[in-house]
Amino acid sequence: MASVPLGAGTCQTGPMVLNITADPAADELLTENPLALLIGMLLDQQVAMETAFSGPLKLQERIGAVDAATIAGYDPEALVEAFRQTPAVHRYPGSMAARVQSLCRTIQQDWGGDAAAIWTRDDPSSTDVLKRLKALPGFGEQKAKIFLALLGKQYGFTREGWRDASAPYGEDGSLRSVADITSPETLAKVREFKREMKAAARAARK
Repeated sequence: MASVPLGAGTCQTGPMVLNITADPAADELLTENPLALLIGMLLDQQVAMETAFSGPLKLQERIGAVDAATIAGYDPEALVEAFRQTPAVHRYPGSMAARVQSLCRTIQQDWGGDAAAIWTRDDPSSTDVLKRLKALPGFGEQKAKIFLALLGKQYGFTREGWRDASAPYGEDGSLRSVADITSPETLAKVREFKREMKAAARAARK
């Protein structure tokens, strides 16, 4: 991996070529566009992981771009229609279109339209980045931790303490989340882990 500048005053190792969706075009967009990666993380609920992270490419094809200004200023009803087109971006196009637009408006207003600034601006610590992620619309603590683990494991985020801040998802060698998906084989293992966790949760409620 080449060393590339990721923000003012910061030089870190650049992202690996992501292999999350098994669609080279979708994975390329996730690799090159930090906002696309954030949107994929936001969409990763109540749909298959590869469906969620393929969503940004569908949006790019349907509205012309995946950038904060474009999505923030897009007509809300037209954005819902873009989500609804077959194959749908998400099984809940109305609510998820609104969440994605809210996310992009926040990034446009608070981060100058630069999603990567969340983890690069002002030389943030790992705990700072986690706080910033948790402040985003649609990002609770678990989603923020998973995304921080994804940054650390696959996106060149090298700040000290990122594994602890993203625990348990930052654990080396774990197969818990999208942060650990690097191939169809690891996708299958992460999906099996999620199934086991859901089964355990159901059993605990009985």
